[in-house]
Amino acid sequence: MKKLFTLKNILIGMGLIVFDLAVYLFLGVMLMGYDDFYEESKGEYGSLESMTFWQKTNYISLNLWNLINIIFIVFLIYKIVNKIKNNNFRNKIPDHTDLTQ
Repeated sequence: MKKLFTLKNILIGMGLIVFDLAVYLFLGVMLMGYDDFYEESKGEYGSLESMTFWQKTNYISLNLWNLINIIFIVFLIYKIVNKIKNNNFRNKIPDHTDLTQ
């Protein structure tokens, strides 16, 4: 069985987390422009009508990034639960390889 917590895997995981946070930081900073330059005459706050093209792009990108993160978290939970179930199942199966009896 392959080891899960090798230095390489830990560094890859940390790199992915840093990348994820960097994307959130970038998209969040880009959306701050909408908050700074919002005009009531263009529409309700937070509606797509009141946003410029790039603000809409940032808003939709942030929501897509949230969806990607949720899908990834659900996938990780699925893999962890599957691994736990498989390990428990293997531990309950008796070993009949001892033929000395």
